[in-house]
Amino acid sequence: MATRTARGILLAALICYLGITFLNILSVSLDAYDLARALVCLTLVFGLQLVHSAPGISAARMRTKLLTLAAQGVLSFLPLIWFGVFWGAMAGFFAGSLLLLLPAAAGWTLYGLTALSMVIPAVLDDRGVIDAVYLAQTTALTGLVVYGLSRLTSLVDQLHRARTDLARLAVSNEQLRFSRDLHDLLGYSLSAVSLKNELIRRLIPTNPHRACEEVDEVLVISRQALADVRRVASGYREMSLSSELASAESVLAAADVSVTVDTQDAIEHLGVLTSTVLATVLREGVTNLLRHSKASCCWISARIEGDAVHLSIVNDGLILGSHLRSPSNGSGLGNLERRLEDIGGRLITQRLPDASDTGLFRLSAEAPVRELDPVPRTHG
Repeated sequence: MATRTARGILLAALICYLGITFLNILSVSLDAYDLARALVCLTLVFGLQLVHSAPGISAARMRTKLLTLAAQGVLSFLPLIWFGVFWGAMAGFFAGSLLLLLPAAAGWTLYGLTALSMVIPAVLDDRGVIDAVYLAQTTALTGLVVYGLSRLTSLVDQLHRARTDLARLAVSNEQLRFSRDLHDLLGYSLSAVSLKNELIRRLIPTNPHRACEEVDEVLVISRQALADVRRVASGYREMSLSSELASAESVLAAADVSVTVDTQDAIEHLGVLTSTVLATVLREGVTNLLRHSKASCCWISARIEGDAVHLSIVNDGLILGSHLRSPSNGSGLGNLERRLEDIGGRLITQRLPDASDTGLFRLSAEAPVRELDPVPRTHG
């Protein structure tokens, strides 16, 4: 609506100026041929001015701009021979087009010269000084009106396009956030539920009491997964690194992976966003361990050194010669890398050769204890 209104105002202003010029010409006794010639010239000037006032004209080639300006210049000054000062308003259109199409220095210089040049028709027509000044001033004013309304229309159009692009980008970012959070949260929860169910199936014949305890843990994980999905849908999610460490230890134990956890009490006081991001790193690391390795041992450490917190996950079971996935490959590690970058941290993946025929894999994350303001990211 705003774009249509701006264009409508510009069109109405141009038509009014054309109408005034046509009425001035009618005040002179003209034959049918001269009247038709005036209408043709007015129509051509109007069409060229619409082209020059279009929002996308600034992107046109300079050669095209110069050609259309030359055509409008001819139509602005040549009819002065036939219609005299009554055609003067059309020079204002030409002055406005100079401002629209040419660089600032050249445009304003030629704009001023165009306004001053209208003194010549007034002198040749034996007009007084007041009429000559009036004609020059009217030309300058018309040029400013045409330039201002054309620029306003262009800016309104740009603003409308920018708002549309921002809305589209916001939707895209929300889709990426939803996809990323579902991947990071549900991948871990579903893997944990699957492992716990396999453990329960093995325990039922030999240890029913322990199986019941594991069923209770499955229920807790399932409820947590449901809560995570609801928080993802609402755009708010907060996680605790300490809680995730305990959960990861339980899940790995259920998968018959020996776990060693080395932490400091200080991690309880991490910033909310830092704790959430590192908890997500831990979840993804444990999920990858369960899905993509034959690990039997895992070492997890979380320590604070100065203003940074370091989280490290090391596991065996990595077959030597296999391809090491980098953070830029796949959505899991790539998501973690972007999350850490947003709070001023970084993610490191390393393969550590071992004496056995399997290697060690280390996933390390470093983040500030108290995160900075998140850095906005755009996704193309």
